[in-house]
Amino acid sequence: QVQLVESGGGLVQPGGSLRLSCAASGTFFRINHMGWYRQGPGKQRDLVATIHSAGLTNYADSVKGRFTISSDNAKNTVYLQMNSLKPEDTAIYYCIAQCLTSQPMGVMATDYWGQGTQVTVSS
Repeated sequence: QVQLVESGGGLVQPGGSLRLSCAASGTFFRINHMGWYRQGPGKQRDLVATIHSAGLTNYADSVKGRFTISSDNAKNTVYLQMNSLKPEDTAIYYCIAQCLTSQPMGVMATDYWGQGTQVTVSS
């Protein structure tokens, strides 16, 4: 089993900053990549940013230049630094990690999700 624990959400004024963290724990060989998705009220869950274990990053166009994803591979932790926040960034932010685990049929790559953390941008 793999668990993802997120922290760092909250209420912030427009233009403010927040830093999200997500730590993975459990039984796995390796994490291929980690990232963040978000789901606003009445909307689908969309990609925010991802980071590969080798350091390659990918961002949604809406957050480029404002958000920065980083990771600490030794701690199995991913971070999302969010600056210049806008009301439209309001959403539940979910952490995702693709982990390699040992299964009866061999090694399997599986996506695991965190429970979500609320980010509200409002004056």
